[in-house]
Amino acid sequence: MNEALTIPTDAKSTASPACTWAGTVAHMHITARAFLPMRPQESIELVAGRGIVGDRYMLGIEQGFYSEKPEEGRQVTLFEAEVLDAILRDYKIELSPEEHRRNITTRGVPLNWLVGQRFRIGSCLVEATRLSVPCRHIEEILEKQVFDSMVHRSGLNCRILVGGIVRLGDEIRPE
Repeated sequence: MNEALTIPTDAKSTASPACTWAGTVAHMHITARAFLPMRPQESIELVAGRGIVGDRYMLGIEQGFYSEKPEEGRQVTLFEAEVLDAILRDYKIELSPEEHRRNITTRGVPLNWLVGQRFRIGSCLVEATRLSVPCRHIEEILEKQVFDSMVHRSGLNCRILVGGIVRLGDEIRPE
């Protein structure tokens, strides 16, 4: 027996699912040059199309380890605080927020699912360009064997679309 499926005429075919996540800025760090320690910040200034004021990867003043490969999509980098907990649990390696070498440590944000998405960090608007990948360079800097523990969970690279000031505790939410 063939029965036709009836779809109500008031159903919206373009409806998108409701926001199911919201997070916060837990920590922020920058450094002026490669190999220097990351410095904690209470606030940072994101500049649309360029990067973070005072950071090693700001376009036009690149002084980071990968600066010979300037990348528009690496203007601000994020890392999940929950991954720090998982690395400790799974690998017995204590990694602090400044040691992962990303700019913003988030809490409650599903970074691996956001590639290609736009979202707000405080009043700023960013677009996730790609997942970060770990490199052996971090082991040289930290003198810790963290490479394996960071595979598939080493953060997110983003392009800054609308700049501004980001402060500790700012909300991170979908656009």
